[in-house]
Order: sequence, then C-alpha cells, then structure tokens
Amino acid sequence: MAMVVLLSTMSFTVSQHYCGDYLVDSALFSKAESCGMEMEKPSPNKDCSLTKKNCCSDILTQIDGQSELKIDVAHLNFEQQVFVAALSYSYIQLFEGIEENSVPFNYYSPPLLVKDLQLLDEVFLI
Repeated sequence: MAMVVLLSTMSFTVSQHYCGDYLVDSALFSKAESCGMEMEKPSPNKDCSLTKKNCCSDILTQIDGQSELKIDVAHLNFEQQVFVAALSYSYIQLFEGIEENSVPFNYYSPPLLVKDLQLLDEVFLI
C-alpha cells in the first residue's frame, strides 16, 4: 500500500530528443542528450544572416502526481453514498459468526466391528 501511495504522488519529467522523425535519446528526470546537429545561433548582423530550418526538436512530457491525499467524504453524491452503504453492509455480513457449534455426526453411532481388519490384513500403523 505504501508503494501505491508513493507512486501515485510522485511527479516526473520525460525528455525526448528527435532528429527529424527519429528518436535519438530519451531521459527520465533529466535533459535528453542532443545529436549535435542543432543550428547555431543567428548572427547579430541582420544583413549577413542565413536562415535554415532546424531538423531537431525536443519534447518534454511532465507527469504530475496526486497532490491531495485526503478525500472529502462530505461531498459524495447519492449514488456514491448508496454504494458505500451497500459495501459496508455486505462487508459486515461477510464475517458474521455461527451462533452454535453444530456437530453433524453427533447423533450417529460408529459401526460395530465384527472382525479386526488391520489384524486380518496384517496392516499395522506405526
């Protein structure tokens, strides 16, 4: 149960680096390594600049965990209240004990022994 709580509240980030349509690297909790083909920064001079489309892209996927663990029971709708009541009633009835200890063979007498079968067959229990 502790692992379920830990995993449901944990947040993490998946970083992926694509070069064109191909996945080059993916990393969990850190930045993915690049392929080394990124475009250089444009020159500050606007007259002498070449523009070329960058083939690389980075995708960051952030998965957020649950931040609130306490569920407010006071704001349940009617269907949820009926479900909780039926579940608790069936769970209580599941462990209901037997009132008296009944022995089904209490009124039957054992059969009469005509011959000792263990002695006749020479089968002795050790």
